[in-house]
Amino acid sequence: MKKLLLICLLLCVTGFCYADKIAIDNFVVKENPFATDEIAFVAVDTAGVIQENVNGIFTFTINGFTEELKFDKGTAFYRHKIEKSSFVYSRHQNDDGTHSTLYYVYRHDGKLSLVKISWIVLLAIPLALVLIGYMFKRLIIIAIVVFCVFLYFNHSSGLSVPTFFQSILDGLKGMFS
Repeated sequence: MKKLLLICLLLCVTGFCYADKIAIDNFVVKENPFATDEIAFVAVDTAGVIQENVNGIFTFTINGFTEELKFDKGTAFYRHKIEKSSFVYSRHQNDDGTHSTLYYVYRHDGKLSLVKISWIVLLAIPLALVLIGYMFKRLIIIAIVVFCVFLYFNHSSGLSVPTFFQSILDGLKGMFS
């Protein structure tokens, strides 16, 4: 009886398997090859290789709206048409932290071209304009006009001021973590 109990106990202990935690730590946004005017989210590692083991439903915040994207072999399709060129700010939060990206989607000739925008560029442009205006007093009016054009372009393309600062803060958090 003791041997049977020991064998059952041994089978129970070795029979438990723990699944690997599947998390999306890096992702890129690409044009959806199967539909026009749509984008796809691809889970990648730090080298840019697609993580084909990512399957299931993951929650993303895209331009302020919460969306549940269904990943299959590392790719999920965002089923909303992009009518005009605009910014796409996407965030994903998991146990490892918050991961976010900002893309400018340029729509031309029925195609979408995506340009990833770094938080450093978002911070550098206004700081450079302020620095130029401060260093060269004669250029302060030109710096103010260029800054207003920069703000208007961002606002008309869907990048609001809170999203602008959130993108910079997420970049700073990622730099210090």
